[in-house]
Amino acid sequence: MNQAITAPPTVAVDHLRLAYGNKPVLDNLRWQLQPGQVVGLLGRNGAGKTSLLESLLGLRDGTTGTVRLFGQPLDRLDDATRARIGYAPQHSDLFEWMTPAQLLAYFKSFYPRWNDAKVDALLDRWAIDREMPIGKLSGGEQQRLSIIRALGHEPDLLVLDEPVASLDPAGRRDFLQELVEQVIVRGTTVIFSTHILSDLERVAFHVGFLSGGRIIVQAPLDELMEGTRSLVGPQQALQQAARTRGWQVLGESPLADGRARMLARAGSDAPPSSLAGIEVSSVTLEDLFMGLTR
Repeated sequence: MNQAITAPPTVAVDHLRLAYGNKPVLDNLRWQLQPGQVVGLLGRNGAGKTSLLESLLGLRDGTTGTVRLFGQPLDRLDDATRARIGYAPQHSDLFEWMTPAQLLAYFKSFYPRWNDAKVDALLDRWAIDREMPIGKLSGGEQQRLSIIRALGHEPDLLVLDEPVASLDPAGRRDFLQELVEQVIVRGTTVIFSTHILSDLERVAFHVGFLSGGRIIVQAPLDELMEGTRSLVGPQQALQQAARTRGWQVLGESPLADGRARMLARAGSDAPPSSLAGIEVSSVTLEDLFMGLTR
């Protein structure tokens, strides 16, 4: 009997560790991303988001544990697999003495799937002068060029580390539209790190929260927000309610007079709209970020 062939996870991380001196940054981290998943990576400044993304790509020394991309060990990726990966770093690492035309021609030589039509359209749409030295472009123009370089070969895994930090609101909106229209529809797996929560809500189908060196929660964004409630009341009553109903406690912080605030995620049942003696309210992405990334 024929059996369907299941594609391996695009990204599979197991027991990943990284420390700077005596300070652990990634601590026994385990993570998987399936083909076509779009995941917004959230964490406080210094939580290790950039370190994690660079570790996934083999750009960070000193890690232990295993990383597999498309089923292949990171340290043994073949050229064809490397050509399926796109990366836009937080700080552009462009060759400033080149022009955009020269830079993109250089990178085109490494990628058999390079899409000239897409690259030309983005250069025109984002009004980037092809012949001006990159060092004379503005910070926003350089960031756009870095994004074009990452998209030009139509990667199957796209890693974006704060890719819109230097763009104004119109530029961020334009980039996110491009990401949705030209990347997500291809079934590309995307990891998108940003501190601008409103941008994340426009494009991320899943969110992952990095805290204490681990991915502590990853879930579809809509399901997480619809199924999570902020509960305020006596701490013992909150804990008893969570145990009785089988809720997943995502975070808890003490208040005055024996009271506490709890973020609790319901199971298969719909979360309650009210509880005796407990204040129940819906949550925003900012609420989740503040509660999960202490």
